[in-house]
Amino acid sequence: MYNAIKLAASVFKLRIGFAIMLTGLAGLAITPGMAPSVAETVLFAVAILLSSASAGAFNQYVERDLDARMKRTRNRPFVTGRFRADKYWLTLIYLMLLVSVLATSIVINAMAALYVFLGAFTYGVVYTVWLKRRTWLNIVIGGLSGSFAVLAGAAVVDPGLSAAPVLLAVALFLWTPPHFWSLAFVCADDYRSAGVPMLPAVFAKPVAARIIFLHTVALVLVSVLPFFYGLGWIYLVGALAGGLYFLKKSYDLVRRPSVATARANFKASLVQLTLLLCACVLDVVFV
Repeated sequence: MYNAIKLAASVFKLRIGFAIMLTGLAGLAITPGMAPSVAETVLFAVAILLSSASAGAFNQYVERDLDARMKRTRNRPFVTGRFRADKYWLTLIYLMLLVSVLATSIVINAMAALYVFLGAFTYGVVYTVWLKRRTWLNIVIGGLSGSFAVLAGAAVVDPGLSAAPVLLAVALFLWTPPHFWSLAFVCADDYRSAGVPMLPAVFAKPVAARIIFLHTVALVLVSVLPFFYGLGWIYLVGALAGGLYFLKKSYDLVRRPSVATARANFKASLVQLTLLLCACVLDVVFV
């Protein structure tokens, strides 16, 4: 039973799902207006997690041929046959997304539901099906999936949106490429042999490192802007602490474009996002 649960968690990419859920809750927290009820907040959190899980499972269902050609992914359940990629899985995936969107629309509002849908659609269809095998810009556009989670959270409070959550959504959009490219830098040979045009598999290491660094600079600059649109000093401290740390590791990658510095930059991106999201919530609670 434990192994089955563990396999299901990997197929649904629940770790990513919980991160997406937290970004949605951060968008909710920093949006001015009447706070939703506890029941509405819980339902929204579950809906975001469910929609993200459906997109994650769809990604693994569609990419099982690519996953079989890469060391990092060749033990995924759809590749090994521990889960059979059949119509029942597709039905479950579609139902999960449908339930999450309908529940958000009925209990909360249509705009929040639309953003919940767009987040899953962007990752599952736009990124996975349309772009990943065609262009190194795949994850740049695919990064919108996390941004839509922030907008969904904001729309729970105010469907019209306000400046702070929109800027946080832009920050999430800018965060995804350097985060994922750092991991792809580590696995560049894997992507190259599988024929997937990820940035570090297409460009020389020094060029890829500079592009990652420039994205990180843009991210850090945008991430501090919500401070000027209503958020307080706790948010600013969190944004600067995480951002400067990520920037330092990205600069190290430019100076020494290697697997070790790329792995360190990937970890720094997680630290930066964690500090940013925690600062959003703490700022609302204590300021």
